[in-house]
Amino acid sequence: MSYQVQVPLTGIAGWRFLERTQTTQKSAFENDAMMKREIAYFEENIGKVETAADLVGDRRLLNFALTAYGLEGDLDKKALVRKILEEGTDDKKALANRISNTGYKEMTTAFGFGNETGVQTATDGFAAKIVNLYKERSFESSVYDQNAHLGLVMNFNRKAEMLSEGEGKSWYTVLGDKQLRKVFEGALGLPASFINLDIDKQAMMMEKKAKQVFGSGSLTAFQDQKNVDKLITRFLARAQIEEGGASATGPGASALFLLQHRNSSGSQGLLNLFYRFDG
Repeated sequence: MSYQVQVPLTGIAGWRFLERTQTTQKSAFENDAMMKREIAYFEENIGKVETAADLVGDRRLLNFALTAYGLEGDLDKKALVRKILEEGTDDKKALANRISNTGYKEMTTAFGFGNETGVQTATDGFAAKIVNLYKERSFESSVYDQNAHLGLVMNFNRKAEMLSEGEGKSWYTVLGDKQLRKVFEGALGLPASFINLDIDKQAMMMEKKAKQVFGSGSLTAFQDQKNVDKLITRFLARAQIEEGGASATGPGASALFLLQHRNSSGSQGLLNLFYRFDG
């Protein structure tokens, strides 16, 4: 990829910069020659794929599909990917429904190889849907390569609305998503030892901490953009301090102090003031 996403700042300032430039940067990113070649190849060939074996047998198509669902790290696990896709998602015991990475369930449902709905690869709108996902995830990955914390925030920001909708959306959904987990753990100030707790205790603790911070222990809290922004601010403020991105007397240190003393009057307003970025 010849175009590199520009992330000249870190922390809250970096996020504000990305928000302001995202439309322009995405356009340049998606018009990259290599990106356009991969998209064209996928659009021309995905309709010919009739089985999971066909998909894993074409490395370029498989990489494209896996990237669209944030699974590109499993490109060389062809046997596993094929098994998951062939089992489908209709059966509750299917591997896609049991594996912790929810991306597999999303991908398996979309492709439909093992489901009663049948293969979806040649249906109207299928290619366009996967292409849009591929563009989104590829851009996020590029941001992540420049700054991991900002990449994690982009992923959370995209998923926030979906988290609060549909059946089965619970704290277990967050705990089963490695990237979402990192953002919530960081924003809620959960210790590194948190991951060693029983999964039910993790869910209970995360719900309790969310209620303290957002006034609600339900993921429906993230239907409110103010709560989405608040979580992002908390995550990036803590991350910047922990990585030494702010001096002990700078605004980052002040922000972390306010996060740790959130019951003080007006702390959120001051936190917003510290991290205001007008460009």
